[in-house]
Amino acid sequence: MEIDQLLHFLKVAELQNMTRAAEALGLSQPAVSRSIQKLEEGLGQPLFERQTRKVVLTDAGKFLQKRSRQVLTLIEETENEIADDGESGCIRVGAIPTIAPYFLPQILRSFATDHPKSRVLIQEDTTQNLLNRLTQSEVDIAILALPIASKHLSIEVLFEEELLLVLSKNHPLVAKEQVRLTDLREQPFVLLDEAHCLSDAIVSFCRHRSIQPVSMERTSQLVTIQELVALDHGISLIPAMARELDKSPRRVYRSLSGTKPKRVIIAAWNPYRYQSKLMQSFLRHLKEARPNAEPSK
Repeated sequence: MEIDQLLHFLKVAELQNMTRAAEALGLSQPAVSRSIQKLEEGLGQPLFERQTRKVVLTDAGKFLQKRSRQVLTLIEETENEIADDGESGCIRVGAIPTIAPYFLPQILRSFATDHPKSRVLIQEDTTQNLLNRLTQSEVDIAILALPIASKHLSIEVLFEEELLLVLSKNHPLVAKEQVRLTDLREQPFVLLDEAHCLSDAIVSFCRHRSIQPVSMERTSQLVTIQELVALDHGISLIPAMARELDKSPRRVYRSLSGTKPKRVIIAAWNPYRYQSKLMQSFLRHLKEARPNAEPSK
């Protein structure tokens, strides 16, 4: 059993197709097929069930997939630990879409200045997918919002962030000096789709105060919500860090009076993996950074 064989096997298992796996690996399809065949011969077990348009893991293949990831992770961590000078290397950072474009740029700039020999690779995804990637060692650290459904990760609270009411400039609520949550009772909301934890946070906050937000439209990006609000499709609650980058005069932001909706931003990582000096330094940059957004009055 060779390392290259395991790499080829994992790529085929991921893509469920020999041809696409070969393209992703930069190899010919016959070369990948031979590699898998030799691996199966050495183990004395078929690893894939060949179907018309795809290949599917057998029970032996599923077992090998789990162990292959463990083996390759151990090799990677051994190499990293031996070569860990705290300056060079690569960190794979995951972040949810409501954080990545607003908070990460300042972190990446400061970290690149302090560690010019390093590389930071960004993977933007939903919370559940990033939790899976942390568990499978596909990312080193993830920036998420509480709550998270995982008991086997280490977390560090970074900061608390207010969610601001966003209105079109012509909305009647703009004229109010103070806007309360009860003022939103009959208002249509524009929210992110259900895969995003921000929508859960907004709905949960409202329901705990006996308000049922009426969602008329859902989208996958905050910028789309902002544009729909500007077009009078409804109102929404937006993270303060996203408001900081919004220079459009077509929208008005308000901090709700009374109890304010907030979210807690955290860094999460797998405590069972080796934590390089470079990753520890990146975590320090995260802890020292704070968004500068100030709500409109």
